[in-house]
Amino acid sequence: MQGSRFAFGPFVLDPGAGTLLRGDVPVAAGHRGLKLLEALVARPGEILAKAELMDAAWPGTAVEEGNLTVQIAQLRKLLGPATGGGEWIATVPRVGYRFTGTVEQADATRKPLPLPDKPSIAVLPFINLSNDPEQESFADGLTEDLITDLSRIPGLFVIARNSVFAYKGRAMDVRAIAGELGVRYLLEGSARRAAGRVRINAQLIDALSGEHLWAERFDRGLEDIFAVQDEATSKIVEALLGRLRAPPERNRPKSLEAYDLVVRARKMFDESPQMAREAHLMLTRAISLDPDYAEAYRWLAMNHWMGWVHWGEPFEPARSTALQLAHRAVAIDPNDAGCRWVLANLLAYERDFEQAEIEFAKAIELDPNEADIWATLSDIEVLAGQVDLSLEHIRKAFRLNPFPPSWYYLTLGQAQYAARDYEAAVETLRRDETYRTSSRRFLAASLAQLGRLDEARTEVALFLVGNPHFSTQRWVDTEPFRDEATLGHFVDGFRKAGLPE
Repeated sequence: MQGSRFAFGPFVLDPGAGTLLRGDVPVAAGHRGLKLLEALVARPGEILAKAELMDAAWPGTAVEEGNLTVQIAQLRKLLGPATGGGEWIATVPRVGYRFTGTVEQADATRKPLPLPDKPSIAVLPFINLSNDPEQESFADGLTEDLITDLSRIPGLFVIARNSVFAYKGRAMDVRAIAGELGVRYLLEGSARRAAGRVRINAQLIDALSGEHLWAERFDRGLEDIFAVQDEATSKIVEALLGRLRAPPERNRPKSLEAYDLVVRARKMFDESPQMAREAHLMLTRAISLDPDYAEAYRWLAMNHWMGWVHWGEPFEPARSTALQLAHRAVAIDPNDAGCRWVLANLLAYERDFEQAEIEFAKAIELDPNEADIWATLSDIEVLAGQVDLSLEHIRKAFRLNPFPPSWYYLTLGQAQYAARDYEAAVETLRRDETYRTSSRRFLAASLAQLGRLDEARTEVALFLVGNPHFSTQRWVDTEPFRDEATLGHFVDGFRKAGLPE
């Protein structure tokens, strides 16, 4: 995505990436220091009060003024003398601080990703042309289903849905989007649903040449929506691979109301326990409307799993219910990679590692483009002590999903901690995408291992606000560790950070 960078003297500050460069060499500035520097350089020449700066570096936390003084002193030492002499940051006695240098602001363009060695495509969010804003989820569901259908076609590289929805509502040149996602082809379109009918416009674009490879309009009865998706997928594949190929059969819902409920619910998992409970009601209703809808069972299984693993709910009956639902999803649609990896994850938490590996392998065979498979597998591999393999797989997940949900960063930070790359873990876990999630426990452990105990204690306090029932022992009992050394390493970091025993 695009943001702002600040250039002054030999330095470039990129707040979005959390980096400060002198020339092309990174400067080892801490998270608080970077936040203070960002606040100062964003308003050069202005006096910023101490309270304002403390809010920038320690949002929502009461800290002593001495912490600010220490951070400013460290920044001055890192930056050295300003161009022409003097200091970059001037003290205004009894008031605050002022940045004295000249700052140039520029767009920070994400470096284009290299193209894969196979036809690569991203499906941009379809535009809702209905007058009813309630139909927004229908357009989103159409986008997500086309992504799923295409990702199951051998020979294609398909970007995950979370990343394409980062562009929803944004006007950008197709070449810029393709460069950021590292794909050659883009599918864009619109949908209108009204009076029992649906009209879909779609076009396939070669982002390198700007050429339109295929375009079509579908005007059908609403009951034909899934047949339209299959037809569109076949024609896109024909345009990209040179031959007509029907998408593999999928379990489709018989109730459009159930379909709408699942589309809405699957966006709500990572938000909060309250949102998870709302999603639970939606998915339960979807199953009552359509008892043979595999995807509804799959997401409801994940909802129960999230409850006892992440939200501190009792192990039972959530654990056994989740496993039953996941088995039911696979029984209904054994060729759905999403159902397979959910079952694989739950089997790992049952310590049935042999069967979990079989299910992960089957999921990858069915859909190697499903980024969530690789990210989930990375999490399980860390706990097995397979740290190098875990890092390889989470990086593969990021390539398929360049703008992923917050839990990808948690998984990456966890793997970096396991690899004892604590500085990298701190940088990852302090990214805006994940900083307010339960990843703070791994951030606290990383800081503690670096000897930064005051910062670690602060992160523990913030973590416990959202996770008041957390205990290290419960976490150990929950997580499917297979490697005692890795388990001991995590427990050591948690204890040093001050997390409850």
